Amino acid sequence: MQRPRRLVTVSHSYVVTLNRRLANEMARVGGAAWDVTAVAPRFFHGDLSHIHLQHEPDEAAKVHGIRAFLSRSPHAFVYGPELREHLRGADLVHAWEEPYVLAGLEAAMLTPRHVPFVFSTFQNLSKHYPPPFAQAERFVVRRSVGWVTGAATVKDNLLGRPGYASRPMRVIPMGVDTELFRPDRASGAAVRRALGWESDGPPVVGYLGRFVPEKGLSLLMQALEHLQSPWRALFTGGGPQEAELRAWAARQGDRVRVLTGVSHDGVPRVLNAMDVLCAPSQTTPRWKEQFGRMLSEAFACGVPVLGSDSGEIPHTMGDAGLVLPEADTSAWTRALGELLENPERRRELATRSRERAVTRFAWPVVARAHLDFFDELLARR
Repeated sequence: MQRPRRLVTVSHSYVVTLNRRLANEMARVGGAAWDVTAVAPRFFHGDLSHIHLQHEPDEAAKVHGIRAFLSRSPHAFVYGPELREHLRGADLVHAWEEPYVLAGLEAAMLTPRHVPFVFSTFQNLSKHYPPPFAQAERFVVRRSVGWVTGAATVKDNLLGRPGYASRPMRVIPMGVDTELFRPDRASGAAVRRALGWESDGPPVVGYLGRFVPEKGLSLLMQALEHLQSPWRALFTGGGPQEAELRAWAARQGDRVRVLTGVSHDGVPRVLNAMDVLCAPSQTTPRWKEQFGRMLSEAFACGVPVLGSDSGEIPHTMGDAGLVLPEADTSAWTRALGELLENPERRRELATRSRERAVTRFAWPVVARAHLDFFDELLARR
């Protein structure tokens, strides 16, 4: 019997259990053919708090914690010599670290020379990096046998940079748990009641994400104000625009609610309380939407989606939702009005969105796509 191939996947994001879902799903999908190990920091300085690595008893992948140094800086942190020991004996090493950061360079350098090295990247903006980050990117690309990205816009951006086009690559989207995120109108109705809303009131327009200008909250508020159709709105998330959003909500009477502090496990219930989700992201010189996790999660819950044409949103949406010009408030008002007045159209989009989630974004599908790519790269050797 052939021994399983040993895959070692490295990422600072694996310090959070939820972010190890890809590694765990690859272990489940790979079965006896793959032995998957996730290497993560024992401790990392997160954006909001210090994070200690936690081990869950039901994880399919092996999880090894190692030290990380300078973890306050996502560009300059490194793992140190411990990483080398965990890369020995691998049949393939996968680094979920950008190629231009020092941790990505370190993973490429410490991978044994005979072992194929693959990296994942999500850089969808054209940037020029100062030393040593420019040199790190060039080395990592040269050392790799292939690369993965979650977005078509990242592929389009990077194929013009030195070395990328000469390496095999795959566009594999981020995954969603289609068992946790599923249509459940009963739980959605319970959320509405908890918010003090009648279950038979006007349709609920939803927003999920950060309360920041680039996410298009101002456009959505203006579009709602111009609607002639009855509506309610539920804004879920948090961020610096919260005070502005709450002040606007107070002027709308009883038809707006603002929810903050919702845990990831609570997001499916909130999505199921919505009749339509809006993702009006706005491109800036320094940012455009990289994927739109809220889109795939809404799809999985069978919620119709309106999204802007910023960054990756049109590719994430496909034909399962409606893509609108990101800066055209009147277009958003018209589209929202038509959708709110047409329950049959909402049901049609809900069916298409759930189908797209199951066939494209479900974690087993995403994990299988990674392993198929790794199998192909190993076969080329």
